[in-house]
Amino acid sequence: MRSFVALLAPILAAANPIGIIDTPSPEAITIISASASGNGCPQGTVTTDLGADRQVITFGFDAFQVYTGPGTGPSDKSKNCQLHLNLKYPGGFQFAVVESTYHGYAQLEPGVTGTFYSTYYFSQDAAATTTTRTSIDGGGLWVDGQVYTKQDQVPTASVIWSPCGVSGILNVNNRIALTSSNSSASGQISDDDATVAFTQQVHVSWQACK
Repeated sequence: MRSFVALLAPILAAANPIGIIDTPSPEAITIISASASGNGCPQGTVTTDLGADRQVITFGFDAFQVYTGPGTGPSDKSKNCQLHLNLKYPGGFQFAVVESTYHGYAQLEPGVTGTFYSTYYFSQDAAATTTTRTSIDGGGLWVDGQVYTKQDQVPTASVIWSPCGVSGILNVNNRIALTSSNSSASGQISDDDATVAFTQQVHVSWQACK
């Protein structure tokens, strides 16, 4: 199993108050429960490890892999895995995830492009989403396989806010897709684990509920 770690930004962000002075810190967010769904993480292929402080969770994936090349079909070339995080946070405030970082492994021959999409939204307002994407063109150093880093920096205008109250479900829908302009070229991308942490590894902004 190749190492492919996905984690939310490994820098503790200072709170970003909007019209208020005292705002909670990222440590105020705790994970009540979590699950995963999608054809990239079918039942029985995902493990979870929730830290004792309920601020860090690691997902392990056995099936989040995509392939292209001779003998592969459409279902081999695109997979998704959606993470569902039931969160608790201080009443009277909303928070927004504005930055995250993913690490992955890709092996891509010339003509193959791998794209990693991440869509963020809260279940209570599923219509309000923001999506980031990163593409890798095959060839060069990618022929023999390399670890890559995907850094999401969500524009302020696209930031999604948690529901007002004391809890909300944050969904992160990750999709990996391969396309090719050369039918004989091969490629693969795998995702072995993802760590989500709301202590030292998340960049959030806070605002008072209106």
